[in-house]
Amino acid sequence: MLTLHHLVTSRSSRIIWLLEALGTEYELVTHLRGKDLRALPDLAEVHPLGKAPAIVDGDLVLVESATILRYIAERYGNGRFMPPAGTRERAIHDQWLDYVESSLMPPMMIKLIGQMTGGLSAGLDQFATGEYGKAMRYTETGIGDGPFLMGEALTIADMQLSYCLAMAQFSGMLQAYPGLAAYWQRLQAEPGYQRAIEVGGPLIPSLG
Repeated sequence: MLTLHHLVTSRSSRIIWLLEALGTEYELVTHLRGKDLRALPDLAEVHPLGKAPAIVDGDLVLVESATILRYIAERYGNGRFMPPAGTRERAIHDQWLDYVESSLMPPMMIKLIGQMTGGLSAGLDQFATGEYGKAMRYTETGIGDGPFLMGEALTIADMQLSYCLAMAQFSGMLQAYPGLAAYWQRLQAEPGYQRAIEVGGPLIPSLG
């Protein structure tokens, strides 16, 4: 049976969403965070990077959300939540899937680190603000009238984007992008997303 190693309030909720939407049988192993909010050392026993999500499927161990989403959708979902392989739509979809962590998340994380540590240098803050704004505007334009990234069909690219939107809302950086805020509301209304929160807990820690 496939095993998902899930870190509370983390990216691994994306994987729970897909597994629940597919109805795939899996074992969930939940890992806690320490007082510094970092993963405890037990995750490093699963994979040397000590990060989540991580899946174990037989002798295969995988990390990285996009890789895991692709693997599960193809192996256990017969390509559900993805456009058909070899099509123009699939190429565009895969670009969105990889874009989330490669282009959108880095400047967002720099901004968040600045919030948590009392500020960034003027040069770094200017750089991160510019790159973050460019990425958010690009994403908002890409969704357009939606309702999802690829139009009418929910895909794993939408699932991948969910964590970033939760982080943006948490940090107060989402309100400047009403199209993305509306899209985020649509994602949260999806039954698979709601089931993922029931199973794995919230994406973002409570402010209380």
